[in-house]
Formats: sequence, C-alpha cells, structure tokens
Amino acid sequence: MNEAAMPAVLPWECSQEEITAMAAGQVHSTEVLHWLARAERVKHPHAGGHTTLHHWVPVQPNGLAPVVLFHGGSGSWTHWVRSLGPLLAAGHEVWAVDLPGFGASDVPPGVVDADGMLPVLAEVLQAQFPLQSVRLMGFSFGGMTAGMLAAAYPCLVQQLIVVGAPGIGLTNKHPFRLKGWRHLEDPAEQLLHHIYNLGELMVHDRSCIDRDTVALHVANVRCDHLPRRRISSTDILVRSLAQVECPVAAIYGENDALYPGTLGEVEALMAANARHWQGLQRIAGAGHWVQYEAPAAFHAAVMPLLAATC
Repeated sequence: MNEAAMPAVLPWECSQEEITAMAAGQVHSTEVLHWLARAERVKHPHAGGHTTLHHWVPVQPNGLAPVVLFHGGSGSWTHWVRSLGPLLAAGHEVWAVDLPGFGASDVPPGVVDADGMLPVLAEVLQAQFPLQSVRLMGFSFGGMTAGMLAAAYPCLVQQLIVVGAPGIGLTNKHPFRLKGWRHLEDPAEQLLHHIYNLGELMVHDRSCIDRDTVALHVANVRCDHLPRRRISSTDILVRSLAQVECPVAAIYGENDALYPGTLGEVEALMAANARHWQGLQRIAGAGHWVQYEAPAAFHAAVMPLLAATC
C-alpha cells in the first residue's frame, strides 16, 4: 500500500476564522448538533470526575433491551452519529457512552488504557440498568473494550457486536502511518494533517472527507486524554471472546485499514474463540469507520442482529 499524498488545500471554502476555530475543536458538524440537541445527557460520578452518556428514546419502543454504544479511540459518542436515526426508527432505546478519558468523560485515577476503565464502565451499566442486561455495540477501540467488559462482567451484556475492532493480534500487518499535528502552529496545516489521517485510517473513500467529517474528527481528537494506550496492539479481544457468554457478531468494512487483506484471519480467530459466534459481515467499499462511511449497508447488516431474540 503506497502512502497517499498530503492534501495541498482544504476541500471546502471557509474563512480564516473558521479554520482557526475548527482546528481548535470549536466547530461541530450539522449532524452532531442535530442529535446533541435531542439528547439527554447523563453523568455518572467516579473518583476522577464523571462518565458521560447521551440518551435517546424512540417514538415507538420495540420492547427490547437498550442498545449501548462504545466509540473508537480518540473519539466520542459522535462516532455513531449516523446510526442514531436508524436505531431509533427501529424502536431501540439508545445510550451512547463517552468512554473514560474521551469526549465529555473524565479520566479516572490510574486509568491509561481499556483494561483500567472496565470497573468504571461496569459501575455505570449497573447503576443505569440495575434490573436488565444490555445489547452492547462497540466500534474500534470501543469494540475491544466492549469485548473485555462482556468477558469480565457477563451478567451485564446479553449481546455483543464489535465493529472494526482491534485486539486481534495482527497489528504487525498495518501498513498505514498517521501524521502528528499537535506540534503544528498553522491551523490550516493542522486540518490538512487531520484530513490525511482520516484517509489513512478511518475511511476508504477519501472524497467523502468533507467539512463536517473533519469538524467531528478534530473535536474528538482534541479531547483524547489517553494518548499512550497500547493494549489494542495485542490479541486481548480474541482472548476475551473465549470468556464471553452471550452471542457475538462482528462487522468490518471490507477495506478496513487495520486488517488489509486479513479479514479472513480475523474471522477465523474470532470464530475459533467465541462461544456463541454469529459471524463476521463485511461491508463492501467501506473502510474502518464503516458505520459512518457506509451507513445504509452497515445498518442493513446490524439491524437483523439487534432484532433477534437473545
């Protein structure tokens, strides 16, 4: 895989003031603003502050257990912004968590990676859903975290869906290299580096990287307070699946940058370790951030899984 060229100019017209504000994480996408205005924000205290959840209730509830969403690394609930409408339309009650150390959630004392946040997340689910288990869906880092949580606290999770998750143990095959941006003084140059990184890791079709996508991404990476996490490069998810008691399914973009040409190996490892394996579905033409890049195809795959009786 040849390294792509750094973009020379921003692919949209904007003022210097907007460039500066966006690079500072102060500009929000129209989709994010739409769903943020409709969300109930719930905060659960921990020793270092709070874990923040965003909650939406469907007009016609389907009576199934709530769907809880975990986002990816350097992200927030907004990684799922294009899934909220379809999930609510299908009658699902939705809770999107800002994982500890990301988005609007504070870092608990001593937490530096996914394994350290599991007790905090378990407390959140136990407090918010004291009489029921949930359907847990995690993207990327959040998928790995969800798998570890389901393994450690099986009574909390009745269904697990991992999306583009790492922790498979095949990271030596990653061909991409992200570019730093925090050292850059020019806001426009920072945004060009963000566009490059989105194209290298998050999406397959670089032409879909527009103003709103960059604004969403920059606002997220600006709130990443766990920059030294390393557990994603291990096989922790595969090992965790052997302890997960509920049904497990996986969805990946066919062109996921984490596993180019190796999704067959990912599927084989998951199938060999998960006790109640429901299969891995590949979304054609999509990259790592599959639920954002190819929302229609993603939701066509995930909705039957969520509608099934566990």
